Amino acid sequence: MATNIRALAARCCFAVVDKGRSLSDELPKAQAKVEGKDKGLLQELCYGVLRYLPALEYDLRQLMDKPLKGKQRVGHFLILVGIYQVKHTRIPDHAAVSETVAATKPLKCDFLRGLINGVLRNVQRNLAKDDAAEIAAKLPDPIKYSHPSWFIKKVQNAYPDQWQEILNANLERPPMWLRVNQRHHNVTEYLALLEQAEIPVALVDDKSSAIKLVAAVDVNKLPGFIDGWISVQDGAAQQAAILLDTQAGDFVLDCCAAPGGKTCHILELTPDLAKMTAIDIEESRLLRVEENLSRLNLSAEVITADAASQEWWDGQLFDRILLDAPCSATGVIRRHPDIKWLRKAEDIEKLAILQQQILKNIWSLLKPGGILLYATCSILPEENIQQIEEFLSENNNAKLVPITNEKTDIGWQILPNEQSMDGFYYAKLEKKI
Repeated sequence: MATNIRALAARCCFAVVDKGRSLSDELPKAQAKVEGKDKGLLQELCYGVLRYLPALEYDLRQLMDKPLKGKQRVGHFLILVGIYQVKHTRIPDHAAVSETVAATKPLKCDFLRGLINGVLRNVQRNLAKDDAAEIAAKLPDPIKYSHPSWFIKKVQNAYPDQWQEILNANLERPPMWLRVNQRHHNVTEYLALLEQAEIPVALVDDKSSAIKLVAAVDVNKLPGFIDGWISVQDGAAQQAAILLDTQAGDFVLDCCAAPGGKTCHILELTPDLAKMTAIDIEESRLLRVEENLSRLNLSAEVITADAASQEWWDGQLFDRILLDAPCSATGVIRRHPDIKWLRKAEDIEKLAILQQQILKNIWSLLKPGGILLYATCSILPEENIQQIEEFLSENNNAKLVPITNEKTDIGWQILPNEQSMDGFYYAKLEKKI
């Protein structure tokens, strides 16, 4: 019997929301059980449920007197998978309903068939009501915008004029950005290859030459992907190597480097570095760094190390340091919607303390006259602007190097979907001689 995609999606969402597991861990295991287009459909269903979770939960509460608990709990997520299909996909309603109901068998909750069928039929009828849009507009913000209330409050405080735009951007599907390995081709040459492959391009970023595609494609369809001609990396993340501006003969450190996209980009742009060192605290994640280096035919010293300590350090000061600090990842929610449900309000202060510890430690490894680029994929001021303001106030030998044209800016905050990019923050610091 064919594997039921809806059953796999329900199990993944249950693991994330109720068990606190990462979708990045759960989804690949589930996708290994299916083939071809079913992998994409499974991802769509998981991402969709996690994007719109509060709104889907609200719909379900209107149609059920009691929530499903205990051994029936996975059935709860199966219903959410069904509601998502009916409300947000082009899957024909009859197929969405029948396949979702059929998923009760592999989930061993056949007794829920009638309930699930009834709930999904009611969702169909409610969507057809004339006042459906008016009712939705009056819902509380956590339901209307499908974000936890603590996060909404933080975004409102930080961006009083843009908070709705930010939350809505987080619900969008992210674009596919490419990074050209300029050891093989320049951007103009690779654009010609994409045209030959009939892969349409939406834009090329002025600062980094990152290429945004009109629509995502399988990486194996990208010319020269296996040969290391191209990598997939968001346009915001590609700014790091440009801003770091490494020079021939530099000793360079990429701190918290996994999965290695920025490490590789730096090496692509500056092939004659004296040495490239990449460290990360998680040995398992460094395997991705090694894989990326291998595919791109690049080399670096890769070390499992805690960036808050110096036990790994050989005493050689660095000319350039990229500190891609551990953060809340609140700028990449559209790529990782499980972040909304895995991250808690109390995590932010803990992360800010850790970031300050790492920044202080790594700063001591930088040569006088050297550059440290601080980066996060967060949009929260506590992790970004406030972090750098505090560091500058406590370190007289640190000088802020302007990135934007606004002299008053403390670094560069990119908001989600600004220039079609992920949310990211950069601050460039020079160590005074």
